[in-house]
Amino acid sequence: MAGLAHPGSQTHLFTKLSHQPKKFTPSSRIRMSLQENAPSLAVVGVTGAVGQEFLSVLSDRDFPYRSIKMLASKRSAGKQLTFQDRNYTIEELTEDSFDGVDIALFSAGGSISKHFGPVAVDKGAIVVDNSSAFRMEEGIPLVIPEVNPEAMEGIKVGMGKGALIANPNCSTIICLMAATPLHKHAKVLRMVVSTYQAASGAGAAAMEELELQTREVLEGKPPTCNIFKQQYAFNLFSHNAPILSNGYNEEEMKLVKETRKIWNDMNVKVTATCIRVPVMRAHAESINLQFQQPLDEDTAKDILKSAPGVVVIDDRASNHFPTPLEVSNKDNVAVGRIRRDLSQDGNKGLDIFVCGDQIRKGAALNAIQIAEMLL
Repeated sequence: MAGLAHPGSQTHLFTKLSHQPKKFTPSSRIRMSLQENAPSLAVVGVTGAVGQEFLSVLSDRDFPYRSIKMLASKRSAGKQLTFQDRNYTIEELTEDSFDGVDIALFSAGGSISKHFGPVAVDKGAIVVDNSSAFRMEEGIPLVIPEVNPEAMEGIKVGMGKGALIANPNCSTIICLMAATPLHKHAKVLRMVVSTYQAASGAGAAAMEELELQTREVLEGKPPTCNIFKQQYAFNLFSHNAPILSNGYNEEEMKLVKETRKIWNDMNVKVTATCIRVPVMRAHAESINLQFQQPLDEDTAKDILKSAPGVVVIDDRASNHFPTPLEVSNKDNVAVGRIRRDLSQDGNKGLDIFVCGDQIRKGAALNAIQIAEMLL
């Protein structure tokens, strides 16, 4: 995810921070968010793509709060931000930032979370962390509210002590939003996932670079390759996460390990291939499922139509299925191409195609939904 406070000009798809305040205020709505008896919030990494989306989702969902701290790196400290008609000064993140904070939303990278997450917990805050720092730690809930809300049972604001809850990886969230309702019905034995991942997963600077490269290539100029070490515009490549000794990259292994933890099933077989594609902010995934019990495609479609947070786009006649553009800036994960896997006997295999907004449900929205369960 994006680190703290990317300093350059940022693409139009998320807020540009400067000394000119940005307003997060949908027009003609009565604000119920600011309440004296509501929790105090802190947003860590507020200048990054996900940090900005935290604010957008908090506003969209009228999340109640009595105060909110905008925290970022030293170089962003002092900049102004307007949120719901109030001006805020961005503060430098320090160990004293969490005094009196009830809920801290973190999206500032793993090293920041590792250092400051436990500090916030010690001060009594409940941390919802968007990095990979704590996801696989035993005893730390890894939560998708529509999938495994029971994992954070008993953790509430006002319980008198801090806690830490991990937000899963964006690819895992988008995958399991679609796969879990089917898993609960017929039990998934094996899942094969191929991802087509947007620039936003690598943060604000990557989105900016994709836009810049596209202009450069169209103008016949050599592309600027600062974030990715190769041309991204009009190209795709294996996900830029480090390759491990088993030949998988870290992103692929996140899908494997996080699925097992979230489903509480160490025996489910998961394999993944993760690819970076020149799309701005929504991931797509091709998912092949092998079930223990039979599950036909019509039943699967009905299950998915009634699943929370999922919308089915599956129009074979007009060849209309989910696309990253259609789900960009949307809360729901879209599922289509729902069909029987012809390579498996009976009705024990399905193929589906899933798209979800990486910054929203893949990160910020999921974190805010977790925070809502703390109230």
